[in-house]
Amino acid sequence: MNQLHIFNGVGRLMASIFTQIIHGDLPGHFLWRDEKAVAIMTISPIKPGHCLVIPVEEIDHWDDMPADLAAHLIRVAQKVAKGLKTVYSPKRVGMMIAGLEVPHTHLHLIPVDQLTDFDFSLQGPATPEQLASEAGKIRNALLELGCVEAGCV
Repeated sequence: MNQLHIFNGVGRLMASIFTQIIHGDLPGHFLWRDEKAVAIMTISPIKPGHCLVIPVEEIDHWDDMPADLAAHLIRVAQKVAKGLKTVYSPKRVGMMIAGLEVPHTHLHLIPVDQLTDFDFSLQGPATPEQLASEAGKIRNALLELGCVEAGCV
């Protein structure tokens, strides 16, 4: 499959930032983990609850994913969206695949009340404490909804 790596300047391949988070080399606030996908909080949310669903396998372009993996990511996104609805009570949970920030496919899930909630210029840094708090609320909601994968983080 399309393994995408960045050279670290000394001729060695370097995994994407998401792969580093998935493998525990960098910190992340996980909501979901299974053998094919993870969901984590984004460090620059547009709104509280803004999170990412990411395949474990590094695939740069979402349209290069095998159909079964793409379907799995959507199923995970649907379940995480239910948790976001429980915690934030938005009108909708929007989903976007931008793919410009990190060369590793990821689905943005954002609790939204209006179209302007999709404006990435509204992103701002969140503290680790804020991310941990939001992640805890969402994980608890997912566990209450029967998503055992939220307990595997």
